[in-house]
Amino acid sequence: MSQTRIDVLTLGNAIVDVLAHTDEAFLLQKKVHKGAMQLIDEARAEELYTDMGPAVIVSGGSGANTAAGAASFGVKAGFIGKVKNDETGKLFAHDLRAIDVHYDVNPAEDGPATARSFILVTPDGERTMNTYLGACQNLTPDDVNPETVRASSIVYLEGYLWDPPAAKEAFRKAVKIAHEAGNKVALTLSDAFCVDRYRDEFLGLMRDGSLDILFANIHELQSLYGTSDADTALAALREENVLGAITRSAEGALIVTRGETKAVPAFPVERVVDTTGAGDLFASGFLAGLVNNLDLVDCARLGGLAAAEIISHLGARPQANLRELAQQEGLLG
Repeated sequence: MSQTRIDVLTLGNAIVDVLAHTDEAFLLQKKVHKGAMQLIDEARAEELYTDMGPAVIVSGGSGANTAAGAASFGVKAGFIGKVKNDETGKLFAHDLRAIDVHYDVNPAEDGPATARSFILVTPDGERTMNTYLGACQNLTPDDVNPETVRASSIVYLEGYLWDPPAAKEAFRKAVKIAHEAGNKVALTLSDAFCVDRYRDEFLGLMRDGSLDILFANIHELQSLYGTSDADTALAALREENVLGAITRSAEGALIVTRGETKAVPAFPVERVVDTTGAGDLFASGFLAGLVNNLDLVDCARLGGLAAAEIISHLGARPQANLRELAQQEGLLG
């Protein structure tokens, strides 16, 4: 029996988000770097959970958020990531399957708990993430089902996966299988600090033909090329053999190819509540546009629409039907 066709398959860290509103003083008190993602151990996780005040618990993880967004646009989505067979892991798996995202990775029966990210949201909507990776560090090449990868038009990979060595090998396995099957591979740089850790390796992935599409925000791109100047970073990206989809917060997005750079304005948002997942959902819209054969500007507009929806509420999973929103904007039939 052949594998059901998947439009967008994402590989990433399977994480449950614990979100709370806080203030700048709390960030200073806890010595966390505003707007970034820090990796923490289990003891630090328990400390933050105790001190952070009332919280909302919702399934997250960058790649899983992108899969959820793609599914909301009506495209067939799948996810590969590792949880433990605990209550948090069961919640994560249920939340994906409930929105028709294909997820068949076996949970770990022992070892560390399912990952959690403690997300502190300041009044300006900026999110600061403190992530206990737990079970998701144990994603291995054995968790990558070759049939699933072959059946997927676009395979989308989280830069965060580059931290655990076994997950890195799972990442490489997926790239090889995808390209052998004639499918596209996309990477999101995930975080400027992540880029700082693996700059040479990420550049190598672009230059050895592993990647077809690169997603990044402008700060991550500057980090990739080791420059504080956005124009210098964009000029360097134009020399690479990839399609670049670069976000710039309220300034919208840039589509970067060897031939040209096109600016696409952001969708207006009445009030920014929480920027968690904005890049993840931009990617979901852009990828949904690609599989629907839209031109690149409309792909970026779909991404901007999804990002606008996600930053208008707490949490990184859509609360509105993104396909319906896109139809209202005349972007999808």
